[in-house]
Amino acid sequence: MSTIAAVSTPNAVGGIAVIRISGDKAIDIASKVFTPAGGRSVHDMEGYTCAYGIAHDNGERIDDCILTVFRAPHSYTGEDTAEISCHGGLYVSKRILRAILRNGAENAEGGEFTKRAYLNGKLDLTQAEAVMDIISAKGETELKMAEALREGAAFRKARKCSDKLMKILGDLAAWADYPEEDIPEVEPQALMSELSEVREELSTLVENYDSGRILREGIATAIIGRPNVGKSTLFNCLSGCERSIVTDIAGTTRDIVEESVRLGDLTLRLSDTAGIHDTDDVIEGIGVDMAEKMIDSSELVIAVFDGSCPLTADDLKLIDKTKNKKCIAAVNKNDVSQQLDVKELSKYFIHIVYLSAKESTGVDVLEKEINELFSINEHTFDNVSAANERQKKCIDSALASIDEAMSALQCGEMLDAVNVIIDEAEQSILSLTGEKITDAVVDEVFSRFCVGK
Repeated sequence: MSTIAAVSTPNAVGGIAVIRISGDKAIDIASKVFTPAGGRSVHDMEGYTCAYGIAHDNGERIDDCILTVFRAPHSYTGEDTAEISCHGGLYVSKRILRAILRNGAENAEGGEFTKRAYLNGKLDLTQAEAVMDIISAKGETELKMAEALREGAAFRKARKCSDKLMKILGDLAAWADYPEEDIPEVEPQALMSELSEVREELSTLVENYDSGRILREGIATAIIGRPNVGKSTLFNCLSGCERSIVTDIAGTTRDIVEESVRLGDLTLRLSDTAGIHDTDDVIEGIGVDMAEKMIDSSELVIAVFDGSCPLTADDLKLIDKTKNKKCIAAVNKNDVSQQLDVKELSKYFIHIVYLSAKESTGVDVLEKEINELFSINEHTFDNVSAANERQKKCIDSALASIDEAMSALQCGEMLDAVNVIIDEAEQSILSLTGEKITDAVVDEVFSRFCVGK
């Protein structure tokens, strides 16, 4: 396997930059571009040690640096690894990388360091995927979830299920292959009970998937309402900046404005939409059509109503369009005299908040209602869930096979046939952990990583 190198810090100016080298020739290549102070030899450095010195290219000094050496197998990748920490200028780090590449290293592909850690047995596939979640975490909640997965929580639970299935398969194989031996017959009822235990255990990995996904990826949220109810003001209030134009003229917003915002532990992928109403204006009509489509494609709808006036015909049409959607009614302009019939509104909505987007009040109540609507408060870190669609697909496949096996047992099918179905469930779990998986799937997993990780 070739020796690879890349800048592992962000492509931006900072205090320091780190260039990582990994592979059989990592130490040798590092010795050609780095000279320790005091006449030490890079080859003599032990693992987990550092040296101050100078990075150079064909004898030309580049920068004062620190070299850190990790000896295989005690490194992130499981290979000999050298990391050069230099001043964080873009040119400096790229110049050192060029010198490393000229001396025998190859450019690392996206995620290749973590891929090698997986291939060398340093991480299972679920832990490797968690590394990307750690990098992309936007808050404490996402970080804790990613850390739990990186520590192997999902793998341990999946491995427990796999071990149980392997025992079942072993018992079935022994009973079928050695009929002359005094091996107890596998009882269908006992087998049904064991499969039920595995099914219950696997189900916990998908029960909290949607809550976990929302915490990691955010909620696609559309702010809708008739013209001039304060949608754009609310959008700006949540965004913390003037992203949408706000005027007293109805129909100011004609296009969709998008922004990701933090609301407590949640990320909302907000879309400010055109006011929904009947219009003869062709351009405005396009904006209304786009707003109506956003209702269908969003995971959460915040329907804004003007609390200073009664419900209108356009309000009622909008209410009808939000049926069967997760929706919160936001009664805006709570800082002025209220005319809206709250009892009438409560006929259509369970979740209602009263706020003043102009005065930035009531946002805390909105956050509480969103948490309740998506059951976020019930999500705990002990209930480890699948981290992505690949993992969920593997678990769903295993559950489907277990259900099929249990159904076959109930119908009195031969145990040989049941054995084949249980083996399919086992293969799905092994695909989840990466113990049995195709190269194409591995490449797809690591293609989402940044270069240098």
